[in-house]
Amino acid sequence: MSPRRSAAEARATRARIIHRATEIASEEGLEGVTIGRLAGELEMSKSGVLGHFGTKEALQASTLDDAFANFWRRVVEAAEQHRPGMPRLHALCENSVTFLATLELPGGCLLTAASSEFDGRPGLVRDAVAQRWSWWRGRLRDELAAAADHGELPAHVDVDQAVFEIIAVGLALNQALQLDHDPRAVDRAHRAIHRILEAAPEQARAPQTARDE
Repeated sequence: MSPRRSAAEARATRARIIHRATEIASEEGLEGVTIGRLAGELEMSKSGVLGHFGTKEALQASTLDDAFANFWRRVVEAAEQHRPGMPRLHALCENSVTFLATLELPGGCLLTAASSEFDGRPGLVRDAVAQRWSWWRGRLRDELAAAADHGELPAHVDVDQAVFEIIAVGLALNQALQLDHDPRAVDRAHRAIHRILEAAPEQARAPQTARDE
């Protein structure tokens, strides 16, 4: 077997493992992803699965990485065709809603589920979850700051408040879709995002109004 073919087959096997791990994690959480279970379901040896990841925690983190890469590609990279500032910020928010609404996983968004599953647990996987959410919040902050730089928002807009509310909409949307099967959830999320972005200038003016009084 040529080295090139061997490497290609190893990548294909790793992708097959990650694909099944993602399906399991979306329904049962990352703790449902174990070396033994995947070996049994994919008709592999435990050592064969371990050879690709080394440890259960590394397998879980790799599963999270794959889900996040898909999110980043469909939400963040897809928005980069728009100008920085409000156009790109609107695209990021709308893309994130569409991502959650069209995600073809049995249990919904793995990133959202993992944030609840690991928020109180120390360790490698928890750190990986926290870092990826930090990257998403950071991108939203960057675009809010760009909007202020372009004069589309007041320079002193409460960026952290806006980010907090945008993230909250995504969490609520995933719950409404998965737990309640609410057919109006996507429309509600779009309207909530619109109100947050429209209200940002008002939030920024509020402290000045309070001082004037």
